[in-house]
Amino acid sequence: MDSNNKNSTFDQVAEITLSYRPNSKLSEKPKITSSQIAERILRAHWEDSKLEFIEEFKVILLNRANRVLGIVSASSGGISGTVVDIKVIFGAAMKASASGIILSHNHPGGTLYPSERDSKITERLVKAGKLLDIPVMDHIILTADGYYSFADRGGL
Repeated sequence: MDSNNKNSTFDQVAEITLSYRPNSKLSEKPKITSSQIAERILRAHWEDSKLEFIEEFKVILLNRANRVLGIVSASSGGISGTVVDIKVIFGAAMKASASGIILSHNHPGGTLYPSERDSKITERLVKAGKLLDIPVMDHIILTADGYYSFADRGGL
């Protein structure tokens, strides 16, 4: 194979670029010190019309001081569930150089407590976070009337 050939298969490899562009100073970003603060931040970034309509999964990315780097919409599903891809969640966390994450999703039907599936995915994400040194700080379930915190209930 000619190394000067511009159409070689080696030229067909895509270049991957990773970037994170903050939109404000770190000192201006909210600091999460409780599940109540996390819940308020999540509600401010959740469309009210979707809270009781479709299930969504979002992740708050945190720095070492628990300041919010950003919120990632990881997936959106139907009335009774959404697909959670561990690679998407931790890919975004690594891209932003997050030091911790808070998981969240809503229950459109209004059930405040986690399902068995919720508990299992939380367990898997906690294990992955330990492996990557990006701890899962909490998993919050939102409903129109309240929220459930795995961390507050000792579930992490």
